[in-house]
Amino acid sequence: MEAKATARTVRIAPRKARLVVDLIRGKNLSEAAAILRLTPKAASAVVEKVLKSAAANAVNNFNMDQENLFVKEAFVNEGPRLKRYRPRARGRADMILKRTSHITIVLGERN
Repeated sequence: MEAKATARTVRIAPRKARLVVDLIRGKNLSEAAAILRLTPKAASAVVEKVLKSAAANAVNNFNMDQENLFVKEAFVNEGPRLKRYRPRARGRADMILKRTSHITIVLGERN
């Protein structure tokens, strides 16, 4: 049995979000929450919110025991890119890609 939560189109670059998600993969729920609370990265707040959502899904929808939960899978996929333009010399323009992320966390239960 596993419970899942996803945050879609989060305005954080996937490369930066993956640094935070890599810290909690395979950890117990309480340990993962503590790590995210103390990590000084912008993505840690969003990842913590997804982790809490997955925990709530596990407890409320699947009647899993919160003490036995662990992060079974955690991954970040690239979402749609916002395209913006920056003026450059001689009337030219450069495109800026503002990247977004889809953050997914799957919790499992240890026996």
